[in-house]
Amino acid sequence: MAIQRKPKVTPAPTAAQDAFIQGAPDAAKPAAPAVYEKGIAKGNKRQITLTIAPDLLRRVDETAKRTGQARAAIINMAIFNALESNVFGV
Repeated sequence: MAIQRKPKVTPAPTAAQDAFIQGAPDAAKPAAPAVYEKGIAKGNKRQITLTIAPDLLRRVDETAKRTGQARAAIINMAIFNALESNVFGV
């Protein structure tokens, strides 16, 4: 009669172990949200066409020059601030 070794039982991973593994830089990440398809993709942003009144464009350009920002940065900031402060009441 041969003596047999007891089979090794691997314990189930604990929640702490799972959290540690998921926190690794190379861990599988959840699927990214769907990409908004309007405009033309330019890196992480989308390029659009904007029509603007000449007087408003002049004021945007003056603000950009005065602050050392790009025109696009001023427009992006203005839109962001308007939406965040709920200017349109939506």
